[in-house]
Order: sequence, then C-alpha cells, then structure tokens
Amino acid sequence: MTTTATTNSKDTQSKLREFFIDQLQDIYWAEQKLVKTLPKLANAAHSPELRDAFSSHLEETKNHVTRIEKAFQLMNEEADSKECQAMKGIVKEGEDIVDETDDGTAQRDVGLIFAGQKAEHYEIATYGGLIQLARTMGQSAVADLLGQTLAEEKKADEKLTQIAEATSNEEALHEH
Repeated sequence: MTTTATTNSKDTQSKLREFFIDQLQDIYWAEQKLVKTLPKLANAAHSPELRDAFSSHLEETKNHVTRIEKAFQLMNEEADSKECQAMKGIVKEGEDIVDETDDGTAQRDVGLIFAGQKAEHYEIATYGGLIQLARTMGQSAVADLLGQTLAEEKKADEKLTQIAEATSNEEALHEH
C-alpha cells in the first residue's frame, strides 16, 4: 500500500508540475506579446506620464521575459510559449480602444489605462498562482524569481491608477 501512495503522490506531483509548466508557457507568451504591444500603447498615449509609464514598464517586461526563461531553466525545462488567449483578448481590446478614440485625447488615455490595468491584473493573478504552486512543489528559487516580477506588476498597476486619479479621468470628464 505504501508503493501505491508513493506512486499516486508522484503522479499528482507530475500533473501539478505539468500544469505549472503549462501556465508558465502561457505567461511567457503573454509577456513576449506585451514587449511588442507596450511601445504601441506608449505611442497612442496623450499624457507624457502615461507614455513614460508604458515605456518604463516595457523595460521591466523585457526583464520579466528573462526571469521566466530563468524559471524554465531552474525547472530543467525548455523555455517554450503557448498562445495566451486571455492576453490576446486584452491586447485586442487595447487596439480597439485606440481605433475607437480620438488621437490626443484624455478619453483615449482613460481607455489605455483600462487596457493596461486589465493586463496587469491578469499578470498579477497568474504570477500569484504560479508562486504558490512553485512553493508547493518545493521550487523556492522559482517562487522567489516570480515574486520579483509580481512586485513589479503591482507597482505598474498602482502607477496606472495614480495617473488615472491625478489627471486622465478628470480631463476626460471635461472633453467634448
């Protein structure tokens, strides 16, 4: 009976690991997509603060990609990605906002902030879950690595909120 319990434990561990790797591949694709998307959001932004926020987060996002590659390495896995349907949809929504709002308006900035925060919240949820799974599997180095990214994602979200509260929302309210 001990052998069966050990086998079941290993099966569960390998299924959990498989799920973890699947989710890591998903966020890897999402981060790579954001590396391509953030410059477009920065170019579409009206507010210099928002442009700067997107541009500085681009540099962080490049580091997120590198950290994920390091996480794959620590797990003895090939760094591979799989299309993330959630981020694909969020990016499409951001593109639609740009298409449907006037250039140089605070309204566009409000929409871009919404799109940016949707991306951040997806990432925050994903990294939070990955960190917990990594700890459960005894992968503390991977958890610590992903924890650095989670902290940066939370700061990026806070920055977008500050921009919305300080200028964009109020300016958009008074646009015609």
